Amino acid sequence: MTTVTARGALAPDQPIFSATLTPHNALSPLDFRLVMTLLCAGALVQAVPMVMMGAWPVGWFFGLDLLVIYVCFRISFARGRRAEQVEVSRMALLIRKFGWRGEMQELRFNPFWVRLKTVDDPDYGMQRVSVVQSRQEVELGSFLAPYERENFAKALSGALAEVKR
Repeated sequence: MTTVTARGALAPDQPIFSATLTPHNALSPLDFRLVMTLLCAGALVQAVPMVMMGAWPVGWFFGLDLLVIYVCFRISFARGRRAEQVEVSRMALLIRKFGWRGEMQELRFNPFWVRLKTVDDPDYGMQRVSVVQSRQEVELGSFLAPYERENFAKALSGALAEVKR
């Protein structure tokens, strides 16, 4: 999900453009509980007859499958906490990257010297958006869908063009 705000700057350090990029989460917490409940009920319905027939290891395997599915969902939700904040003012292009483990990386660029680099594929859309200044290149929105990356690149390009006017 992308939130973009564009404002006219009154002061040199006032943001002209601000965007928060976050990955899309397919399931809400309520949906996750519903899916896990249905999976547990299905596994129970299949495991109980097997255990009653004497095939008790089957019950353990059903439990192990559910545990693996639960752990995979939890990892997916944790990685969904990633975020990137991009802010453009006349003084600086500020990029804050928040990792899924809670770490933060802050990068500051001069908006007059920075350029936007994109990689387009005719079949799949925009594959990469990055900001380049001298030898430093920072990729933005790697977790976004190609059409979201394209919309973000257009908005950021417009903000950088406004700053350079």
